[in-house]
Amino acid sequence: MPETISCGVVGYGGAFNMGRAHANYIEQTEGLQLHSICDISVERTAVAQENFPHAQIFNDVAQMMESPGLDLVVIVLPHNLHAPVAIQALQAGKHVIVEKPMCITVEEATQMIEAGRRAGKMLSVFHNRRQDSDYRALRELIVEKKLLGEIFSVEMWGGGFNEPNPNWWRSSKQISGGHFYDWGAHYLDWLLGLVPGAITDVTGYFHNRVWHDITNEDQVQALIRFESGCVANITMSSIAHAGKPRWWVLGEHGAAVDRGGYFEVTGKFEADGYPATLRVPYSGQSEWQTYYTNVANHLLHGAELGVKPEQARRVIAIMEIAERSSEERRSMPLPTDAEDARFERSQG
Repeated sequence: MPETISCGVVGYGGAFNMGRAHANYIEQTEGLQLHSICDISVERTAVAQENFPHAQIFNDVAQMMESPGLDLVVIVLPHNLHAPVAIQALQAGKHVIVEKPMCITVEEATQMIEAGRRAGKMLSVFHNRRQDSDYRALRELIVEKKLLGEIFSVEMWGGGFNEPNPNWWRSSKQISGGHFYDWGAHYLDWLLGLVPGAITDVTGYFHNRVWHDITNEDQVQALIRFESGCVANITMSSIAHAGKPRWWVLGEHGAAVDRGGYFEVTGKFEADGYPATLRVPYSGQSEWQTYYTNVANHLLHGAELGVKPEQARRVIAIMEIAERSSEERRSMPLPTDAEDARFERSQG
């Protein structure tokens, strides 16, 4: 095995300056080194050269792929470019990390996974918010300590009343995939880490009511039913005049409600059966760097990959089926095998 993995970042600047953030994560991870940065904008790559003077700079992704010594490509581009550039990199023999969401359709996700398998290269998605402090605290309560018992209801909320920027690509459905494909991808990834088992059906409710100068939806909602009987309700909105807690979880032994900075946990625990209320703080600081530490350990030492592409494809499948459900005004099954979901979509 090599001693270090040479990494290139495609996409610099733009949304939240994530290109620079990924370059920094690479620089700070033992076993990884920054090889190159690519962006179509000459102005952005000039800034990249100032920030990382030792990195090779490219304005053409094909030229970057051909540069000697490049092992891994990190894709930080608008969502509709994730699949084609990832497949291009995999076919060029590079490992690939894609910013979330993985892509826009299940068909694209499957093509990416198949390209990775054919090339024998790693494909992963930057679901870094698995290391957020609130999610880690909730996972400890539910999965590790099983304090709430079996979970049967989960409500997740994000949003407010605010007009999206009509000039930003994230407001364009064709480019971004839709309202669900921003924070909704994180929420679904969280949910699938808390509730085990297959999903039986998804019911979607998509709205275009207020912000008619953008093509994304105003509000998206998905009701997700698991084989266990657990039902999850995820809502993302830009037209909500009143908010809710991010997390509201019911289990057979207790409940957890997000209060901002801590969870209010109620139920009958180990106090001789008496009802109790616990204040459970978030688990310290968010630790996004650990995503890259896992990637390095996977590629250099054979550790299990933390974020597998099949997991990320499942997130895409839920969003895609939720939209179809809303269009057809009926609940729709989500096949456990996402390739079945792709087949159903192509036939439907």
